[in-house]
Amino acid sequence: MEYIYAAMLIHKAGGKIDEATVKKVLEAAGVTVDDARVKALVAALDGVDIEKAIETCAIAAAPVAAAPASAGAAPAEEKAKPKEDKKPAAEAAAGLGALFG
Repeated sequence: MEYIYAAMLIHKAGGKIDEATVKKVLEAAGVTVDDARVKALVAALDGVDIEKAIETCAIAAAPVAAAPASAGAAPAEEKAKPKEDKKPAAEAAAGLGALFG
């Protein structure tokens, strides 16, 4: 996951996503770099319009995010109960890898 985050950070900063830059970002974050994974990431992102991929995912996620608000009225006691089955942040972020597939 760190490799994807590094690529997104480089992209957001306006840099070129290449092996050397990805390595620098990962090393700065204290990650032990696997050269094969860096090469695979850079190869997978070659020719990918990252902005379009992010936009496509945001559009696809918008109806899902809006669904609970329009699901209808629930009894007052149901609304007051905190949700206990929230996904951990790691699980929720696991789908981010699909952005660059």
